[in-house]
Formats: sequence, C-alpha cells, structure tokens
Amino acid sequence: MKTQEIANNLVKWCNNGEYDRCYKELYSPNIVSLEPSWAEHSRSEGMEAVGKKGEWWENTFDVHSTTVSEPTVAENWFSVRFDMDTTHKPSGQRSTSSEIAVYQVKDGKIVQEQFFYDMPGQ
Repeated sequence: MKTQEIANNLVKWCNNGEYDRCYKELYSPNIVSLEPSWAEHSRSEGMEAVGKKGEWWENTFDVHSTTVSEPTVAENWFSVRFDMDTTHKPSGQRSTSSEIAVYQVKDGKIVQEQFFYDMPGQ
C-alpha cells in the first residue's frame, strides 16, 4: 500500500472504532510507538509491547468518543489529529483532549508512530 492509502485507511478505521484492524493490516510487526518522555509508555517496540500499551489504555480510560482528522501526507510520512472525550477510570475525571500523531511508512507498513500532546493539567 502507498502512504496515502494507509493514511486514509487508518483515519476511516479509527473513526469507525476498528483499531484492531489498523494494527493487523497497517502496522509492521516491528512497530516503534513513541509517547512524550514523561508518559507511562514512552517507548514501545514491537506488536506485543504496543498491544500491552493498548491494554493499559483500555484499563485506564473509558473512551466516550474519538474523531480523527483527514491526514496530511508527505512522501513516507503522514499526520492526523485525534480529538478524544475520555474518563480516567482511577479518578473518575472526564476530560477532552487533542493530540497530533505522526506516522512513518516503509515497505507498505507503518513502522513508527509518535504522539504529541500536553501533559495532563498543563
């Protein structure tokens, strides 16, 4: 798949709640996922580690809604904006947030994703 096709599928499937399909069809088994350095899972390498990060997310947050913007594509890279309405399960605090995700594509698969957002409470 070309980068534009991968980007379009990621947006469509995320907006439809088909996150597992993204991981199965779009991601390299050797994916590197990067969060800000202060985040709990700042670096995850490989599908197993990314899966554990996803489990942590599901155990920590109730997601009421997520929307994903149209992608901006530049050769083997693309970015999207995620807008989320979540409740932090341990505290019961509901909030909205936005983040920018940047993806690198190589050999028809996403090989790296990196998320940019502010520290909660900042």
